[in-house]
Amino acid sequence: MPRLFLPLCLSLCSALALAAPQVRVVGLFPGAAVLNIDGQRKLLKVGQTGPDGVQLVSADAHKAVLRVGGTEQTYELEREYNGEGYSAPAARTEMGIARGTGGHYWVSGTINHQSAQFLVDTGATTVAMNEGQARRLGIDYRAVGTPMMASTASGTAKGWRISLNSVKLGGVEVLGVEAVVLEGEFPTEILLGMSYLNRVGWREDQGMMYIQAKH
Repeated sequence: MPRLFLPLCLSLCSALALAAPQVRVVGLFPGAAVLNIDGQRKLLKVGQTGPDGVQLVSADAHKAVLRVGGTEQTYELEREYNGEGYSAPAARTEMGIARGTGGHYWVSGTINHQSAQFLVDTGATTVAMNEGQARRLGIDYRAVGTPMMASTASGTAKGWRISLNSVKLGGVEVLGVEAVVLEGEFPTEILLGMSYLNRVGWREDQGMMYIQAKH
């Protein structure tokens, strides 16, 4: 019996080791990651569990912490195997935005290289902000803007049509973006409208919005 026990243990341990899922991180975003688990591609948000019980503990643009088989491990981004070798990284810059409260997409970025918080609004014709937000960004909208009247959810409001030097989300930057500054406190958040989105590639998939530079 003692002679049989060690080989049996070794065989059992090897079987358990072989049963552990093969996990690669092939996409990283703040609060989410795209995993390849035994060949199955899956998007997980922090706290979610995927195939074979793999759970995403945390994630940012540089690494993900996964709980695999009860053990937490840190993973960095890998290239995904395509059957003929490892594919080269995409030439175009892409970033992902996780859907937030109320089903909306909130994202940090910059306007004219100044920090800004955006609410993605595919129903807005242009990037839109209120007077206070424009002043904080150093935009002299009364001097450089063209007076106009805009239709809002609350009715008609006075505004100024301007051109932003730069709007940037992650590495996706667009120059010369049309925008509107509205008199008063509406909108309460800077709306990232179609004057930016029409000039990038974007799509929604499994609770994520992906934005990609066109060139």
